[in-house]
Parts: sequence; C-alpha cells; structure tokens
Amino acid sequence: MTDQPGSPVLVWFRDDLRLSDHPALHAAANSGAPLVCVYVLDEDSSLRRRPLGDASRWWLAQSLRSLQASLAKRGQALVLRKGPAAGVISGLAQDIQASAVHWIESDIPGQASVEQQVRTGLEKIGVSANSFPSDLLVRPASLRNKDGRGLRVFTPFWKRVLSMGDPPQPLPAPKKLKPGPEVASDDLASWNLEPTHPDWASGLRETWVAGESAAQERLHDFLENGIKGYASLRDRPDRDGTSRLSPHLRFGEISPRQVWHAANFAAAQKPAIASDAGKFLSELGWRDFSRHLLFDRPDLAEENLQTSFDAFPWRHDAKALRAWQRGQTGYPIVDAGMRELWHTGVMHNRVRMVVASFLVKHLLIDWRHGEKWFWDTLVDADPGSNPASWQWVAGSGADAAPYFRVFNPVLQGEKFDPDGVYVSKWVPELARLPAKLIHQPWQAAPMELAAAGITLGRTYPEPIVDHKAARARALAAYAKTRTS
Repeated sequence: MTDQPGSPVLVWFRDDLRLSDHPALHAAANSGAPLVCVYVLDEDSSLRRRPLGDASRWWLAQSLRSLQASLAKRGQALVLRKGPAAGVISGLAQDIQASAVHWIESDIPGQASVEQQVRTGLEKIGVSANSFPSDLLVRPASLRNKDGRGLRVFTPFWKRVLSMGDPPQPLPAPKKLKPGPEVASDDLASWNLEPTHPDWASGLRETWVAGESAAQERLHDFLENGIKGYASLRDRPDRDGTSRLSPHLRFGEISPRQVWHAANFAAAQKPAIASDAGKFLSELGWRDFSRHLLFDRPDLAEENLQTSFDAFPWRHDAKALRAWQRGQTGYPIVDAGMRELWHTGVMHNRVRMVVASFLVKHLLIDWRHGEKWFWDTLVDADPGSNPASWQWVAGSGADAAPYFRVFNPVLQGEKFDPDGVYVSKWVPELARLPAKLIHQPWQAAPMELAAAGITLGRTYPEPIVDHKAARARALAAYAKTRTS
C-alpha cells in the first residue's frame, strides 16, 4: 500500500530524536499526508538485547521532552507508548487507519529483530512499512572482507570507509508537518525514567542540556572555538578539548552525517584545522567500527571476541570492585575519573582507558563488571562502543591493546594532568597538595600531608594495590592465557 494523502502516516521515532536529517520524517512530511509521531519504550520484547542503564534513562527523558517541544512548535504532538514495539505500532497504525509507517533502521541486532516483527505485523493489516537507512556512516552489510565478515582492525576499516567518499548530505528539518488525528499518549512521568528517592541526577542536570538544539549548538561551538589542537588536547582531561557530543549522537539528537559535513566544511574554511578535523572524524569511525563488531557479534557485551580469554584467571573481589566504582582506589587519576562519571554521566576518554586498564589489569577483575557499571552510569552508553572499548582494553576484543600495556596510573596522571587540575576538581581532598605529589600522595612527607589536610587511610585511601606487584601479576596472567 502506498502513502495516501488523506490517510495518516505514522512516524516511529527511536534512537533518532531530532527533526533535521531524519529521512523517515522527511519522507513522511513530503508525502503531504497527516502525520502521527510516536516513540515506543520497548522494555518487553524478548529480542531486545538489554534495557537502558539508569543514566541513559535520565537522558532519554530529557531528550523526549526536547523533541516534544520541537514538534509542538510545528503543531505536532509526540505520542508516547510503552510495550512491545510490534504490537504497539500495529495497534496504533490500525487505530488511526494509517496508510504507512516510516522509521529509520537500526543495525543493532536486537533492534533490527524488533523491526522485523513490526514489519510482519504491519503486513498482516495491509499497512506499508517504509524503513530508511540507519544512522551509521557505512552500514555493516556494505563493508565486508572477502570472506563476507566484518573487519576486525580499525585502521583498514577506516581506510575503507574513507575510500567510499562522503556520506549523503544531511536533510533539512521539515518546515511544515501536517497534524494527524489526536491520539492518546502516556504521560512521560509515568515511565519513571528519572530518579526520585534518592534523586542522584543533580550532577547530570548541572552538566547537560539534552536535545537537538543543544547538540547543534555544541557542534557549532566546538568547530568554531574548540577543534584547534584537538588531535593533542583530546588526551588532556584538565582541558576542555573534546566535543562532548557523544550522548547527543547516542540518542540521535544529531546525526553522524551532520557532524561529518560540518567538520569538513569547517576544515575547508580553515585549512589549519584540517588534521584536527580528520582526527575528530575518526572518532565517528570508532563508533561505526564498534557497531559493525556488534552486528557480527550480538553477544559483544557478554562473550570474549577472542575465545582464548575464556579461561583467563579473573579474580572475584567485591571489595576492590566497590572501591573502584566509588573512586576510592587510592590512585588519584582513577578516582577522579570514577567520580566524574558518577557526577556527570561521562568520563574523559583518556581517563576511561586508564580506569578500565586499572580494573582489568591491576585488579584482574573481569571486564564485564566494568562494562556493566559503565552501561548503567554513562549517559552516552552505546551498545557497540561500550563493550567494544572494554574488550579492547582487556585484550579480548578486536584490534585489542597489547597485553603488556598496563597503564601506570601515576605516570598517566602526570602526563595528561600535569598540574593536577583534573584531580583537584574531582578529588578535592587532595587539592592542597603540590602538583608534583597530587598523583602519588603516598610519596608526600608527613608535614606535606598535614599541611594539605590529608591523613592517608582516613581522609583519602591508601592505594588498594601496589602498581609494580599488580603489573607483574597481570603480565603473568596474560602470558599464561596466551600460551594455553
């Protein structure tokens, strides 16, 4: 059945909570038909891989409010429904006598399976199911090796992506949306996406403004004022050297195509930032790369990509895991990162690598514990990037870090936070220590600790593990895994 101008078209929003560069919405608006826009909170489908973590649920609530406001300015409502997507979409399409349902496809295995259920349900009632290309620069099915598998090493992957040329130009937001029939909607508050007792989200509210307008503003500001020096400054947690677009991309408030073309346009206008723009765009490449891995391995968050790690001698240490989660390891750069995560819902990328390495190598705690903690506490928790990055650090994944790379948290802190600015912000009990000691307070003399108001073991913990001993233990465990 084709779209009929008099019959409504249902637009199903998913992880694409924006109006611009939304091919499904664009096509529906251009059809001239009345529109009904819906978001379905599907926590019931047996094929959905995993529910959202708490921080992501908080972000989703803010993003849906923003989308509601944007649609309202164009005379549209956003219908909210909860339940298995196949039943909800089919039922709503029948209720409004829709001619078609439009949506943007997902290459996430669980969501792609739900899509097929939706398509089957619509076919049964004679409603046209129209899906549009996903929010990736390159879809997994179009980038395979000669054996039909996805690429497992990033550099050749990225070269292949670049060789394919620019992605399509972003589509403008529709100027007009023809409203369809009024439809009952859930109240967003009834979904309980936001914490109440206790309300742990105050730091998230202080840090973030969700939504498409905020995403566009953040991208514009970064390209105007922040991209110069990105290739080197992105590793400095003490500097404002990153775009902070990751949660906006995660929820589709901005598309990779928009970021790609805006960055290339900025580089064309200012050739001096070309190398920084290239590095910035390669981060989009890592997002695609991780999603491609997930496409091939839907169990990416549960199973080692390299089966040799199935016998790795992980330690079960609930006390050490809790100290890591709370930012109480006694290693300032690690603790700063974990506290930043809890307060803001994000962590600087360089520090993410340091804290992940500390958990899996210093503590020999299974990477899956870290991945689950990040999944619950990150506002940008991505189903591909989160497990792929954890497996990369652990050495069990694709294009994995060398097993002998055990980040020294002291040296990492001294190199990337040389003045102790980052640690002072997130571990304020150490703020009065001089920079030369702030990353290893146990080296301070008693008088220096007293002057800084620090009592090790009371106001700030002693290191929960000795770096040299932990490194030796990790190397022995990794060597045994590699030879077994």
